Amino acid sequence: MALTKNDIVEKIHELGFTKKKSVDIIESLLESIKGTLEKGDDVLISGFGKFCVKNKQQRRGRNPATGNALMLRARKVVTFKCSGKLRNKINGKI
Repeated sequence: MALTKNDIVEKIHELGFTKKKSVDIIESLLESIKGTLEKGDDVLISGFGKFCVKNKQQRRGRNPATGNALMLRARKVVTFKCSGKLRNKINGKI
């Protein structure tokens, strides 16, 4: 089961914040992350991982439904690389 934004708001709410304040905290955090990525900068969260914006070049592709060849435009994508601590925790090494 996926962790949702509402689940995170509930966790913040359990710390003693009001529901509205919890929503504001999470929204502010996410807007800050989105704004940083939009500028092309990386987001590093120590002990968790790093979000990076990468440029992808234009390339040939094909429509899987029709098999027709087409050109995929250049674009930016966000990648995530987890920290060593998170990787170890996921693999049960901590």
